[in-house]
Amino acid sequence: MPIWALLAATLVSYPLGLALGQRWLLPLLNAAPAWVAMAGRLRRGDRRGAVIAMLAWAAAVALAGTVTFLCWPADPSGLVLSGPAYRDEMFRWIRTGAGSEGDLRLFLPQHLLHLAGFALLSLATASTVSITLGAVLMNYMSLYVASLARAGAPAWAVLLLGWQPWALCRVAAFCILGVVLGEPLLSRLEGRRYEGLAGARPWLLAAAAGILADWILKASLAPYWGRWLRPFLG
Repeated sequence: MPIWALLAATLVSYPLGLALGQRWLLPLLNAAPAWVAMAGRLRRGDRRGAVIAMLAWAAAVALAGTVTFLCWPADPSGLVLSGPAYRDEMFRWIRTGAGSEGDLRLFLPQHLLHLAGFALLSLATASTVSITLGAVLMNYMSLYVASLARAGAPAWAVLLLGWQPWALCRVAAFCILGVVLGEPLLSRLEGRRYEGLAGARPWLLAAAAGILADWILKASLAPYWGRWLRPFLG
């Protein structure tokens, strides 16, 4: 699947998924073209191309999800898995400073759990389930960003402060891990020779750098980020 087709399918998945009205259908529609694009490139031995495709998909999901949730005629919250809970948690953190967002002792165990779960699911399912759960995560984050605009935050604040830099680092790292850790089972199922994870060491190091940047930036910037957003929520 060429990149343009992947991006087009991702864009179409949002209005289609919301119109059909099934909560689990939206992330499945989001994730299906990403997995097809990734698997096709890995089948040709193009690991780098698979990573690029996944990163392009994540960017499309963030943009298309945020814009679609913002412009949808009715409130789409009920159609986004974990969306209302995450939005309410983030709004409470912005208004009060309470929560795990800026406290390393509170958010790090949760991040480690998510990382371990994502890695295991990628290895066990050739990344089919982990990419779908990644779409769930991206969607509830997109709903939060769209909700900032719906709550009256100006466009410049939504653009600059909605998607936090640490979240973008985490998304990029998970995209890379989805490719690298999905490859062993995919190769085995197709009867192809697999050189082992050692051959993907540069990509694993890149993913580790993204995860480390996520933790450092979140611990350092999140307390200020909430205060910067607070005036826009009242």
